[in-house]
Amino acid sequence: MIRYTTEHLWVRQEKDGASATVGITRHAQETLGDIVLVELPALGRHVQGTAVGVVESTKTAADLHMPATGDIVECNQVLVDQPELLNTDPMGAGWVFRLDAIEAGQFDALMDEAAYAAFAG
Repeated sequence: MIRYTTEHLWVRQEKDGASATVGITRHAQETLGDIVLVELPALGRHVQGTAVGVVESTKTAADLHMPATGDIVECNQVLVDQPELLNTDPMGAGWVFRLDAIEAGQFDALMDEAAYAAFAG
């Protein structure tokens, strides 16, 4: 199941229900334009509601905000050398980081696809 944030991130809950994969939405990718740099979050951080990384494009830079309270357990290191994956496959190979130990209910509080489509316009 995938949910969305107001900061234009997608969050896919994994089968175990306690972990999730996070990336930028296609809308964010289209708005940013050609992505040239990704600053990944630090591993092992237990964070909530704060900027944990940065995506830079030829137009601007955007913070990557933590979508739920949890531990950052993995980052997509491929993005360091191939940031363009966020342009070509933002919902797949262009995932940014993985979370573990997500607090109960926070995933469900994020927008579903219909709500995000309305939000993103």
